Amino acid sequence: MLNNISVVIIVKDGSKTIEKTLNALNQFSDVVVFDNGSTDNTIEIAKKFHNVNLVQGDFTGFGPTKNKATTYAKNDWILILDSDEVADDSFVNHLKSQHLDDQSVYMVNMVSYYKDIKIKYSGWNNEKHVRLYNRKLTQYNNNYVHEDIEIDGFEVVLLQGNIKHYSYHDIHDFIVKLDRYSTLFAQQNPNKYSSPLKAILNAGFSFFKTYILKRGFLDGYVGLVIAFSHMATNFYKYIKLYELNQKK
Repeated sequence: MLNNISVVIIVKDGSKTIEKTLNALNQFSDVVVFDNGSTDNTIEIAKKFHNVNLVQGDFTGFGPTKNKATTYAKNDWILILDSDEVADDSFVNHLKSQHLDDQSVYMVNMVSYYKDIKIKYSGWNNEKHVRLYNRKLTQYNNNYVHEDIEIDGFEVVLLQGNIKHYSYHDIHDFIVKLDRYSTLFAQQNPNKYSSPLKAILNAGFSFFKTYILKRGFLDGYVGLVIAFSHMATNFYKYIKLYELNQKK
């Protein structure tokens, strides 16, 4: 068992994937599931796992909510996962043999999927994110969205193995998430300038960057969906921000 690392997961309505996520964590003795008002059977699924500490609380933005969730962990070393991410055996076994250094934070390799289709391009292939850290020494910043662990002064170490990311199961998921993330962006940046022209230009460049520069066209129709989703997210980010500016 991994007794020195707590896994922390924040979730809302994650029933499509969270059982697979939790099954892959059976070698961790402490898994915190911080539920933010699920209306599906996420809570019932989480309760089935003997190593899960289920906590219910409010969502106050991704950074603040993750920091809040870590306060319920038994260990100071925190591995942050999302409810649609699955650690593979190679990753878990590598962690068991890893000596964790207080002067380091640890990065994981992400392998992304749409349904069960592996994404090889579109900027989604083999993304790397810092996810393992000592909560006594650092934490997430307070960003509502695009949150990051504060890593200044730490050595960044890449862990072996992969985290499989099953974020989108149909087009509806893209639409729901682009609406949510664009709203959080606008709320996070109330003093940032925006205009309809800025929304159009950012949206257009986002599509070009994802579909052409990052070769999303090689992912077939899925690459087109991803590129269009990025375009729509950026358009609505700046249009919502523009509306907030107009209200002020």
